[in-house]
Parts: sequence; C-alpha cells; structure tokens
Amino acid sequence: MIEFQDVRFTYDGQRYALNGVTTRIRPGEFVCVLGGNGSGKSTLAKHINALLVPDEGRVQVGQWDTADENLRYLIRSTAGMVFQNPDDQIVATLVENDVAFGPENLRVPADELRIRVEEALKTVGLSGFERNETNALSGGQKQRVAIAGVLAMKPQVLIFDEASAMIDPRGRTGLLRVIRQLNSQGLTIIMITHFMDEAALADRVLVMDDGRIVAEGTPGEVLTRAQELRRLHLDTPFPVTFSLACQDAGLPITTTLNTDALEEELCNLLLTR
Repeated sequence: MIEFQDVRFTYDGQRYALNGVTTRIRPGEFVCVLGGNGSGKSTLAKHINALLVPDEGRVQVGQWDTADENLRYLIRSTAGMVFQNPDDQIVATLVENDVAFGPENLRVPADELRIRVEEALKTVGLSGFERNETNALSGGQKQRVAIAGVLAMKPQVLIFDEASAMIDPRGRTGLLRVIRQLNSQGLTIIMITHFMDEAALADRVLVMDDGRIVAEGTPGEVLTRAQELRRLHLDTPFPVTFSLACQDAGLPITTTLNTDALEEELCNLLLTR
C-alpha cells in the first residue's frame, strides 16, 4: 500500500506544491491523477518513488518511509517511473541494452538478465526489436521501451507521469493496452494524465488543484461532475458532454461515462417515440 499522510512540499520555500495531501493507494489498484498545470499532480508522483520527499508529513511505500535515505534504493526498485519524454529515460543505443540497464545495475545475473529483457519486451509488444536502434523508433515504441526497462527491474508499482502526452493517438492506444494488461497482472498503476478517456479506465480518480486533492472517487463519481471539472479547467469525457447536451435539449438521458449505455438509451428513446 502507498500512503500519504498530511504531506506538504514546497520547491521555493513559499508556495506549497503539495498542501496537506492525505490518500491511500491499495495494492493492484489503477489510479488516475488529474489536474491542471501546476496543480501538484507530478509532484505527487515524484513523492511515490522518493525523487522528492515531504517537507512535512509522511509518504510510505509498503512499510518503508520515503524520507529514510537508506531505503530509497529499495523504494525506487519497487516503484518504477515512466516519464513524459522517453528520450529522457532511454540511455542506450540498442533496445536490448537499454532494457537491461536497470536490472544490470541491480546486479542481476547474466542468464536471468536475458530472460528479464525478453519477458519485458514481450509484455510491451516489442519482441524482435532487441537489436533495433532506439533512435530509429517511433515515439510510441520509445515509450514502450522505457516501460520495458522499468518492468525488467520487477517493480510492484508503475507510475506514469504524463507518459502518453507526447505520442500520437495510435501510440497512445497501444500504450493504454499495455498499461491495462500490466494492471490485470497485479501491478499497481498510478497514471498522471490530462486525458479523460484514460481516467475513465481507472479504478479510482484523484483530482488535484493548488496542491490539494479536491475530488476523489470512481470515474463514474468524479468524471460526471461537469461543472466542477470546468471550474478546474478540465474537460469532460465525450459521453458525459453528449448526455448533458441531450438533457439541455429536453431528452430524458442519464449522465453517463459509458458510450454503450448512452447508445442503448438513445436507441430505446427513439423506439418509444
């Protein structure tokens, strides 16, 4: 379990980037964190693997306190992070060498290292790319190599900090498929995003503003609160926007996140008229 206990953090000693954050993330949970620029969502993510530590309060990963310098190696091996720009994370010219970099530094034996590289590349759909040059890959492929490099370290938690922001729609679809597969295998997923369709896939959504968690719940509970989301300069998912437009036009439609449910309701409405 990951736990934030009344966490406060400031970069400049004046304004709090995190201001009294308290939340828990359960093992195997898929959590999306939403918020505008400067809301604190990336700062929250960096506290989970001890890239940042609280000025006040406490962050625990399992039973480990992230403020304990002696535990940071273990924490970062447990909670892997994938950043927005894969070029910031890729360190080798060949795919297999890049994926091997992390576990090699963990002193994983050569035989096991090969197995880990093969398994990680298979998981992200890049089997056969071992000898490809990393600089010749597409943005989506680079992001999957970055994920494979983290997976090869056998983490229990994967943190995606705006990891889909710089790739095209096709690459983003592939990335989401990989993320959902990893979550189904038991990995805890924490996704920092501004894409509402990504948040709709999560078990739980946290919305941040000015360093605080201002909304928390299932996607259905949070993403249908259109007025509140607009106030925070966040979009609403298309099914919600469309169902609200139908309501404004006088149609008795339920506000929903589910496209299939919306389609069925509209079809039933047409059949009864």
